[in-house]
Amino acid sequence: GLHLPEALTEHAFLEHVRELADQNQLFKTYIGQGYHGTILPGPIQRNILENPGWYTAYTPYQAEIAQGRLEALLNYQTMVVELTGMEIANASLLDEATAAAEAMSMFYAARPRDRKEAHRFFASRFTHPQTLDVLKTRTQPLGVELVIGDPDEVHLDESFFGCLVQYPDTYGKIRDLRTFTTTARELGIQVAVAADLMALVLLTPPGEWGADCVLGTSQRFGIPLGYGGPHAAFFATKESYKRLIPGRIIGQTLDKDGKPALRMALQTREQHIKRDKATSNICTAQVLLSVMAGMYAVYHGPEGLKRIAWRIHHHARELDKRLQAMEIPQLNTHYFDTLRLQLDKGQQQKVKKVAEAARINLRYFHDGDVGITVDETTSTDDVEKLTGVLAEALKIEGPVQADRWEQPALGHHIRTSAFLDQKVFNSYHSETELMRYIKKLERKDLSLNHSMIPLGSCTMKLNAAVEMIPLTWPKFANIHPFVPVDQAAGYQQIIAELEAHLAEITGFEAVSLQPNSGAQGEYAGLMVIRAYHHSRGQDQRHIVLIPSSAHGTNPASGVMAGMQVVVVKCDEAGNIDVDDLRTKAELHSHELAALMVTYPSTHGVFEARIKEITGIIHEHGGQVYMDGANMNAQVGLTSPGAIGADVCHLNLHKTFAIPHGGGGPGMGPICVARHLAPFLPGNVAIPTGGNQAITGISAAPWGSGLILIISYAYIRMLGAGGLKAATEYAILNANYLEARLKDHFSVLYKGDKGRVAHEMILDCRPFKKAGVEVTDIAKRLMDYGYHAPTVSFPVAGTIMVEPTESESKPELDRFADALIAIREEIEQLAMGVWPAEDNPLNNAPHTLEMITSDEWAHVYSRTLAAFPLPYVQVHSFSKSSSTVSTST
Repeated sequence: GLHLPEALTEHAFLEHVRELADQNQLFKTYIGQGYHGTILPGPIQRNILENPGWYTAYTPYQAEIAQGRLEALLNYQTMVVELTGMEIANASLLDEATAAAEAMSMFYAARPRDRKEAHRFFASRFTHPQTLDVLKTRTQPLGVELVIGDPDEVHLDESFFGCLVQYPDTYGKIRDLRTFTTTARELGIQVAVAADLMALVLLTPPGEWGADCVLGTSQRFGIPLGYGGPHAAFFATKESYKRLIPGRIIGQTLDKDGKPALRMALQTREQHIKRDKATSNICTAQVLLSVMAGMYAVYHGPEGLKRIAWRIHHHARELDKRLQAMEIPQLNTHYFDTLRLQLDKGQQQKVKKVAEAARINLRYFHDGDVGITVDETTSTDDVEKLTGVLAEALKIEGPVQADRWEQPALGHHIRTSAFLDQKVFNSYHSETELMRYIKKLERKDLSLNHSMIPLGSCTMKLNAAVEMIPLTWPKFANIHPFVPVDQAAGYQQIIAELEAHLAEITGFEAVSLQPNSGAQGEYAGLMVIRAYHHSRGQDQRHIVLIPSSAHGTNPASGVMAGMQVVVVKCDEAGNIDVDDLRTKAELHSHELAALMVTYPSTHGVFEARIKEITGIIHEHGGQVYMDGANMNAQVGLTSPGAIGADVCHLNLHKTFAIPHGGGGPGMGPICVARHLAPFLPGNVAIPTGGNQAITGISAAPWGSGLILIISYAYIRMLGAGGLKAATEYAILNANYLEARLKDHFSVLYKGDKGRVAHEMILDCRPFKKAGVEVTDIAKRLMDYGYHAPTVSFPVAGTIMVEPTESESKPELDRFADALIAIREEIEQLAMGVWPAEDNPLNNAPHTLEMITSDEWAHVYSRTLAAFPLPYVQVHSFSKSSSTVSTST
């Protein structure tokens, strides 16, 4: 049994979590360092962040039922391209620090043949410390030498392949980086710029002075601080990098009628295609937050953004003039929002004491200097209060009179180019118009508030309303990740209890909540294993065994961790081929670092020989990493620790109820056995991790702190009994569906007892004889009101179905009825009832435009097309988009 607190009712939990919120102290914070106070517009909060029509959606792989999300993401990409002055942008990445690491990796992969020996990467020492921390982690296993220094002093040569500079820098100074960039480009060195997106409203964009890549966070565009996240990172580059850019790109294509439509482009390095040759393991991409940031730009438009940016700069300038009047040295001549006060250690301590008494957080540097970063929430009264704090601390007598500032402090860096002149950014500036625009997009999409999303391996379960309610409470939403921990006592209790609960559930000793996606968790787990081996003087251990059925992020993560991937075969039943595993473990015994295993397997089966498998790895000195993708079939019944694993990651956005948000946020914390605990990741700003901690995995100490509340709520309201029951229902629901479908579809894999785990694979390959592809079935399911299951993974030509514990028997029956009806349609087609070129399957999905057309030239009825079963008339999903072609 699980030793967890008694389950709380929803009402009791809300009272409990309100008490925790009250333990957080809401100081006025001017720390900056890449995190800023923002104002989230009410219509965006109510209609997107708090709307299950947006937060329960899945990644927009099924373009026909995701046109709304795709348009919102295209808006985001357009915003990023316009503000950075670049040619192409993705949508999106995890945080600024990991985006910088992705730029480094992209540059490394893009080295021309005559520069393959270049292995050095330069990073400005004026970059945010957490970004440098993550770069240290990422460069080590790749064999990249990270050189940190002053851009004005570094001697660049052909041994460098890339570099990173910050604009404005971490101290707030706007540096003239044109000469540096020109020199680097002349030497064939690629240049990445970590930029402040709000500052780019006023500053010359890096794309105009030669940058190859511009990255950063879009958090300033209305996204709450949330103790570190989730926040969408932006990443813009040149067209020449489009085959290497991490993440996903939204683009325009044509539907089958030749009309414009949107789709998500899967890059050629997509993990499932390139496996260990992939240049990135990015999967989750903070989509909900990028949608919100894009809508912030839509709502305010270019003129509104200028007003916000000038107001921020005005308050920084006003404070600077007051400092001059008080004769307090301020080191930044050119700045956007950040001042650096030159003080000694004694003065700094006096300022800190008075500021904290006034409930104000400033940034304190090791040399005694003090940083003050103003933001969108700063008012003239705040500037007055800051002035008073400094006057009191430094014993400056009398009222301070400041001359009115006349000129901005942006120097020659002021932007002259226009931006965001597209219609979408100049049309929806009233709440009425924005609300209707958001609703128009939402109506084009299918989310969990419409019907079951039966995606195998994705666990699209209920994201309960009570779990979501605390997220917008100010004492959770408005906490900076680098405040003193005693100001975040409520958060700290949630973190401590959640870590203890996850350790109990997984059977492990310690937990790191820092990885802010599942793929980040994979990478973090392998880096901990790598550090463990190195601590024992076994640096030669670099082989990772990965089953052929593994998710594509597994081999990509292995390579990122500096390991060589060796593939292990699977047998006809979908299990790991134990003989092949043993042979390869013996062959690589001296170099074996780890096995990456998913349990239950990616084929939806509990492998009966799992303990034998983990035993073989340990026998040869390796460690076992368990992928937690299928943890929803384990909780309360077994655990990674029980099967002999040493480390696992958990997808909190799957098993533990954090919403998918259209492709993120995600969280991928790792749980480890006692011997690995010392190596858990640290953070440069707030101490975390073990006493031999690896450097940062993500930017914030506890990843996306805000959404940890959701998983904490899930565990506290279910308790031990509820968690176990949820797992049992997940497995029961899958086996009920299997029982209903087995006479109509071949279930590809089953366990030794003839059962599936929490998901199953239905073989659709035999239907090719009737001219039906698996994608035809996926699209026809849309006519029945359902999102398709996972298509062609892990086996091509199949669908993988996972109902989760959240679905009722009537909903399971509706879905089964839909699949059985489609199977009957396939049979009709095979019998020649309909011609191969005109039938309900090949023409699916049947859009509203098709159904309401004056002409109907098909051999089957409109009713069969639009309402193939009686329940569809009641639960109809009105599809307004056309079928998207596979051409881009």
